[in-house]
Amino acid sequence: MANTPHKPSRRTVALRYALWFLVAAVLALMVLVFALGRKEAEGVLSAGAYGGPFQLVNQAGAPVTEAVLRGRPTALFFGFTHCPDVCPTTLYELAGYQKALKAEGKDLGIVFVTVDPERDKPDTLRTYVGALSDDVTALTGDPASVESMLKSFGIYARKVPQGDDYTMDHTASILLLDRQGQFKGTIAYGEDPAAAKAKLERLSAS
Repeated sequence: MANTPHKPSRRTVALRYALWFLVAAVLALMVLVFALGRKEAEGVLSAGAYGGPFQLVNQAGAPVTEAVLRGRPTALFFGFTHCPDVCPTTLYELAGYQKALKAEGKDLGIVFVTVDPERDKPDTLRTYVGALSDDVTALTGDPASVESMLKSFGIYARKVPQGDDYTMDHTASILLLDRQGQFKGTIAYGEDPAAAKAKLERLSAS
């Protein structure tokens, strides 16, 4: 006698459909939660300016806050005046880009923040950046205020003993901020000049 295929009962079929419906509903809910969470996270990231509030002084000794990073596209660089090569080279190149963009009718602000406030006082910074351009804002302050600012902008800086003296190890990339102070990218130290200029042109147009 041939075996007759077993047919599931209506109750079993109904249970299977219910389980499949439940699985589909859970998956749909997970996708929705993920999408909403991602959208909310993107909104938070894009809503505010990069970094945190700070209170420092410029090369003239005048108080400066994070407002210095608003109102114009800005190349933000961190370094120190005793830096042997990276800092003067980077600032020299930035000043050149700034001059070229200005000739094209485009705006670019340059803000230089010292990572060595113990030695880099306003007078020192004024002489240092004044030799490059009259349109560079240099910032310093008491060590605690500078350290707090560096931390809020994700900048690494460390004092390195060097005989009876010391040097500073620090982040060498340039941060690019738009007119609202929002992060738009970086320029790495030694990056191809054409690529760096293209980034600054896009930034100045933002």
